[in-house]
Amino acid sequence: MTGRPRVCAVIMAGGRGTRFWPLSRQNRPKQFLPIATQKTMIEETVERLLPLFPSETIYTISNKTQAAAIRKLVPGLPAKNVLVEPLSKNTAASLILATARIYIQNPKAVVFALPADHLIAKPDVFVRKLSAAAAAAAREEVIVTFGIPPTFPSTGFGYIHFSGRRRRFANEDFFPVLRFKEKPDIEQARRYLKQGRHCWNSGMFVWRAEVFARKLEKYAPDFFACWKRILAGLRKNDASGIAAVFREIPGTSIDYALMERASGVLMTEGDFGWSDVGSWVSLADIWPRDSAQNALRGGGLFLDSRNCLVYSPDRLTAVVGLRDVIIVDTKDALLVCSKKADQRVREVIEALKKMGRKSCL
Repeated sequence: MTGRPRVCAVIMAGGRGTRFWPLSRQNRPKQFLPIATQKTMIEETVERLLPLFPSETIYTISNKTQAAAIRKLVPGLPAKNVLVEPLSKNTAASLILATARIYIQNPKAVVFALPADHLIAKPDVFVRKLSAAAAAAAREEVIVTFGIPPTFPSTGFGYIHFSGRRRRFANEDFFPVLRFKEKPDIEQARRYLKQGRHCWNSGMFVWRAEVFARKLEKYAPDFFACWKRILAGLRKNDASGIAAVFREIPGTSIDYALMERASGVLMTEGDFGWSDVGSWVSLADIWPRDSAQNALRGGGLFLDSRNCLVYSPDRLTAVVGLRDVIIVDTKDALLVCSKKADQRVREVIEALKKMGRKSCL
């Protein structure tokens, strides 16, 4: 990174991970769990950034409780870099706060906005792509994103429609983004794959801090007003003023607030073994599998069973004569569901709230 502006990473660590209940809970969401490997996802995220980012340039943004967990899990990060949101208001608010903090130090700093709970199977390719994205963001008035080449017609991801007009930065290809698209139905997803030039939206973005401010001003003026107030609050060390902005700012994602409105966005293909690890069923492609495609973490026995996934670290779970089933056994709760219904796990959270079962949340 020699000769380039300061480069910083902001790790978005405030998600709830409701689709990983009962292992994931309010006080211990997915990013603080060793789901994909034996390390927590936040630890994995920080470790793969260290070849490119010194620890003093890595920030996290989350709520107060999660910030305390981050300090314990990754003590190598400076305490001042563990940023705390006054209220949880989605990624638009958190990234405005984090980018404003960096902007005060250096408006020309290149900022990477990265989720804390993604899996990257090829970290060397990932670092190479980050370096190229930094070069693009440092030189141009652009926001850069990473599009994941689709492997099937997914209805669970948003899509990026991009132009075939190629640009080169640091020996990597970048393409102008034509449109961000919502999660499609199955027929639309099939059309995207057939048409080509559509990638999954990874939710990872890169911008120069000053360019982010200018994009907000032009394409998201309501959020730019919040930006100015947060900037003023940070300069005055006015925590109550920042909290007041968070009470008023819309609780929406940076995708809706800015990315879907802005022009001057470039995409490079994220061919680095990406998974958003979005639900239990996604782990079937990550954990080792037996000859019948059963995936296991902990103690398990499979008889005449196929394509099942079991998490049972504390006791033996025997699975007999089942197909396409998820079993998650924790100390105080047991989940059994069809793989086809794994997206409905979050409905269990809502049902438990209505039942008043707070101890299980």
